[in-house]
Amino acid sequence: MGRGPSIEARKNASDAKRGKIFTKIIREIGVAARAGGGDAASNPRLRTAIDKGLSHNMTKDVIERAIRKATGELEGVSYEEIRYEGYAPGGVAVIVDCLTDNKVRTVADVRHAFGKFGGNLGTEGSVGFMFRRLGVLHFAGGASEEKITDAAIEAGADDVVVYPEDGAIDVLTAVESFEAVRDAMKAAGVAPDEAEVTFRADNDIAVSGETAQQVVKLLDWLEDLDDVQNVYSNAELGEDAYG
Repeated sequence: MGRGPSIEARKNASDAKRGKIFTKIIREIGVAARAGGGDAASNPRLRTAIDKGLSHNMTKDVIERAIRKATGELEGVSYEEIRYEGYAPGGVAVIVDCLTDNKVRTVADVRHAFGKFGGNLGTEGSVGFMFRRLGVLHFAGGASEEKITDAAIEAGADDVVVYPEDGAIDVLTAVESFEAVRDAMKAAGVAPDEAEVTFRADNDIAVSGETAQQVVKLLDWLEDLDDVQNVYSNAELGEDAYG
């Protein structure tokens, strides 16, 4: 019987994943600061990116340095926002949001990923109409459904979704009211574990077996690309999707 990876190997893998998350958040902070200014009080996108950094234990010094680079106080790399759309196996729609300093490299990496796992890269707008942009406040399992629901209604949220399999709860908001709802729920003593503006599909596509496994491999591969910030899909994956 073979041994699993050593403690050191698992730690190295965890550190590498944490490093990628940090890189993505720092890029988002930089783009938000460059687009809307370095004052988080008047820049909602920057405020959300900073909150995400803090939730991953990013230090304030690292965050401040990213903002100063973006606003020209320190020398830094300029990143461009690009969105790619395409299809994974089984007709699953995929949106890939990127921040890059080299569009040629990025599109080659994304196209290679789609081709490698049986999908295909589409044109702009080819799948975007299947998704809607909304705010999501996520609470891990174990949180009080009654308390969260009451606070969400009071704060003006659009919907509350409870996932019976693990007890997790999502509070959904319109993009325009995301900041107000999040701040009101925090003030009510109900702070989410994660809060972000994201894309969700209007209708999911169920895939299973080998098709689902290929979809998972594609999504994981895309997520792992250095230039990719976020990956969205309308895949509804069965229990056999992970091999």
